[in-house]
Amino acid sequence: MKTIVAGAIIVGISLASCRKNHDVISSEVKVDTTVNYARDIYLWHNNIPASLDPHMFPDPNAVMEGIRAYSAEPGFSVPVDRWSFAMLKSDWNALSTGIGGDFGMNIFFYADDDLRVSYVERESPSGKAGIKRSWHIKQINGVANFTIANSNDIVRAVYQSPVGTFVFARPNNTDTTITLKASSYREHPVLFDSVYNTNGSKTGYFVFNSFLGDTVEISNEFERIFNKFSSEHVQDIVVDLRYNGGGYVSVQNLLANYLVPAAGDKQVMLTEEFNDKYLAYNTTENFTKKGSLNLNRLFFIVSQNTASASELLINSLKPYMDVQLIGPTHTHGKPVGFYPIPVFDWYIFPVSFRTVNKLGEGNYFNGLPLDHQVVDGLDKNWGDGNEACLSAVLHFISSGSYARMAVTPQQRLGLTEEVLFSNAALGKTKFKGMLR
Repeated sequence: MKTIVAGAIIVGISLASCRKNHDVISSEVKVDTTVNYARDIYLWHNNIPASLDPHMFPDPNAVMEGIRAYSAEPGFSVPVDRWSFAMLKSDWNALSTGIGGDFGMNIFFYADDDLRVSYVERESPSGKAGIKRSWHIKQINGVANFTIANSNDIVRAVYQSPVGTFVFARPNNTDTTITLKASSYREHPVLFDSVYNTNGSKTGYFVFNSFLGDTVEISNEFERIFNKFSSEHVQDIVVDLRYNGGGYVSVQNLLANYLVPAAGDKQVMLTEEFNDKYLAYNTTENFTKKGSLNLNRLFFIVSQNTASASELLINSLKPYMDVQLIGPTHTHGKPVGFYPIPVFDWYIFPVSFRTVNKLGEGNYFNGLPLDHQVVDGLDKNWGDGNEACLSAVLHFISSGSYARMAVTPQQRLGLTEEVLFSNAALGKTKFKGMLR
């Protein structure tokens, strides 16, 4: 991989250095260099026309967004690339190491006019203020009109503002007003874990929110969780990836090695495939089984915000066990990945490889389908056995059926196209990617 990146850097930088004095690095040089990389590394590089003028783009991110139009795949009528992007190095370094810089509170609609806290980072301003998943947001900065139509205003107020005053309705039927100031904080991708008794057996459950962050911490958390599951002799595991937009392939590999049954040890986990210039770098990764659990089935809670490395995990395990997906929608649909390439003070991320599992399956640009659809239980905190998604899985494990249980009118509203579309828009604020 380093060889590929080094080769691409030579291609881009050498051409740029012929044209410009590097003492003054102009936007023109940056976009020229970015286009040169794209013509070399982009998975669909052959589709980029020779007539493409780099100078029509103001910056590297515009180039990355522009080349998406050339990502044609058989069986798809529109370009499949929704992800190639660029970011200033300073911003990427904070994001990739799990450093937030906002209120640390994420939100989704439970229904058209019912905005809820979906999760909170514990070291963030919201976490320190005691805000929890499931709290109903009644006002933001004095405004109480929250609908699908004003999602953009909500995004600005929650994710892009230095300060905000919120009125929350808590589960105990009391309201509280909290003013938050944005600040930096460290994210912790494991949000919750527990073990449940399910009709004579035990089921392990954990919420994993990102494959980015402090990889040492994540590795230690995996070890702790799976040691706990082993000591309690769990027979089923539920992995909650409903808001996990992906991250490092290496972290996916580690988690997959804990989850794969013993029969999958040393077998093919995944293959990465590059464009026709770099076929020699196609790589197959094999499982190296970790831990003592030997499961024959797995349950994943997913949504349209489950993307990339999360989908890779699911797809890699499917040839070896019964894998079932539960949630409000199919997954995001990103069977491709990228890696950061430096362009002066930027990193660019052109989609550069695709992934397939042992059976060669991997063209899921429309997302991985559900086995059972159920609303995102935004009215309950993590780990509540009555939360809609977790409850559905525990019911299946206990009874062998996803037979419809009592569904409230509010839950039905949570599955309307309008709500799902709006939550997909709110979910765009979070990184979605598969990184080497």
